[in-house]
Amino acid sequence: MTPEQLRIALRELNGERDCMLAFTGMPEHESHLTVHRAMLIPDEPDHLVKLTDGKSVYIVKAELVAWVRITLKKIE
Repeated sequence: MTPEQLRIALRELNGERDCMLAFTGMPEHESHLTVHRAMLIPDEPDHLVKLTDGKSVYIVKAELVAWVRITLKKIE
């Protein structure tokens, strides 16, 4: 996956949904990342794909992403 493709896939993240990413080529215990209430940080001059949960910033290497799971919006 390219950084642009990943950004498109993650553009729905607005702090209301959780996101799980699975990575290829990583040991099993390091192959998944879950970001609760994830937000995609807008593209910056460094062009890195960054997610935040409001407490931390996660920099994602798009080329290693095997799949992405985004939770559905809660119906109220």
